Amino acid sequence: MNIIARPFVYLVERFFPESFVFAIVLSVVVFFACIGMTDAGPVETMQAWGDGLAGLLAFMAQIALTVLCAHALAHTGPVSAGLSRLGRLPRNAWQAYALVTLVAGVASLFAWAFGLVVGALLARQVAIEAKARGLRLHYPLLVASAYAGFVLWHMGYSGSAPLFVATPGNEMEETIGGLIPVTETIFAPWNIATAVIGLIVVVTLMPLMRPKDGRDEIIEMSEVAVTDYRNEQERLERELAENLGQAGEVPDASGTGVRTRPTVAQRLDGTRLLVLIPGLGLLAYLVHYFATNGLSLTLDIVNWSFLCLGLLFSRSILHYIKLIANASGSVGQLLVQYPFYAGIMGMMAGTGFISVVSDWFTSISTASTLGFWAFLSAGLLNLFVPSGGGQWAIQGPIFIEAAQNLGTDPSRIVMGVAYGDQWTNMAQPFFAVPLLAVAGIHVRKIMGYTIMVLIVMFFIFGGGILLAGAG
Repeated sequence: MNIIARPFVYLVERFFPESFVFAIVLSVVVFFACIGMTDAGPVETMQAWGDGLAGLLAFMAQIALTVLCAHALAHTGPVSAGLSRLGRLPRNAWQAYALVTLVAGVASLFAWAFGLVVGALLARQVAIEAKARGLRLHYPLLVASAYAGFVLWHMGYSGSAPLFVATPGNEMEETIGGLIPVTETIFAPWNIATAVIGLIVVVTLMPLMRPKDGRDEIIEMSEVAVTDYRNEQERLERELAENLGQAGEVPDASGTGVRTRPTVAQRLDGTRLLVLIPGLGLLAYLVHYFATNGLSLTLDIVNWSFLCLGLLFSRSILHYIKLIANASGSVGQLLVQYPFYAGIMGMMAGTGFISVVSDWFTSISTASTLGFWAFLSAGLLNLFVPSGGGQWAIQGPIFIEAAQNLGTDPSRIVMGVAYGDQWTNMAQPFFAVPLLAVAGIHVRKIMGYTIMVLIVMFFIFGGGILLAGAG
């Protein structure tokens, strides 16, 4: 499998651009495609692009908070120790790649944002622990393993399309003729079976692509990155001590060492009580939320969970502020790129380009194959509109109407779109940006491996939705 993957890795490393460049090139391609395939002219298309730029601002803020809070949480004492123990579990390279993929996959099925961040943090920790033991691991493949687990997210508990059609009062309830409960989508036996098979396949696939020691180049996590990580922890401890007036003797005006004593403000900054108050308040809210709504997850609830645990596991307010400050460098790329993806979504929706593509797929479908064509259509459109919720809102009504005309079970359409949405994320860096920021690696280093995942998972997802449609 490594031999098969090698050409993809070679081509991607040489021709796949920086993720920001990818977003700009994609914007240009979509601009001309909209002009050529719809009735919109250049001015209308440009207007749709400009109107769409702000379309992901709320999502950007949510994702930025996810990265900040998860990064800070991972560097608290209890979680850092837990990740270290988990990172020491693999005894060989096969186990290392499989462990990262498995944890990322299971976490993504639970909550997609959780899976992205946990996978990246675990990949980094496994690399650090392996390097300390002399186990050589290919860091790009390790990070790719974390992203590969994300290929299952839309089949799981936080899948936006199945949750949307199960929510009372949603915009499509009247069109569908009622709600589609999650027992017919996320928890349908055929979806669970496809998810389990997919997880087994991807956990097996990633270790098979590992480069052979002595024959292939192995790019380990650099000594500089490991040293920087450890220096960051030491600097944090030193700054905390200095800010809390615990640095020992400092010189006075005469040059004589004088023992400093913490001021009232410094004591407030350093007390654990003040960090526990908001942490326990959030915990009480989350307990009430889950007691009222069950295990209903949203991105906001995931963020409040990360924030709650980060506060509870921190030693003081100042400690948590320092952790957030250290994490802030991870969100810069994310904030500048997402408006361009929002602009692409605006062009495709505002000019009717999405309807053109979806209408063509529905025109060649039958009752048993409509779900499969919804899968392929969603996969294609996800390269340009990488947002599960936004994509379903535009594409869903077209395929639901076709399902009613052909007599297809609408739950198959919902999951077909979900499968396609998650599938081509393996060739689209939109969701990889926060993961890459945490792991500290370039997108072109992992995308060759994830394209192999894209190819293999086509047969799993396509076969699963075809069998479901035939049943």
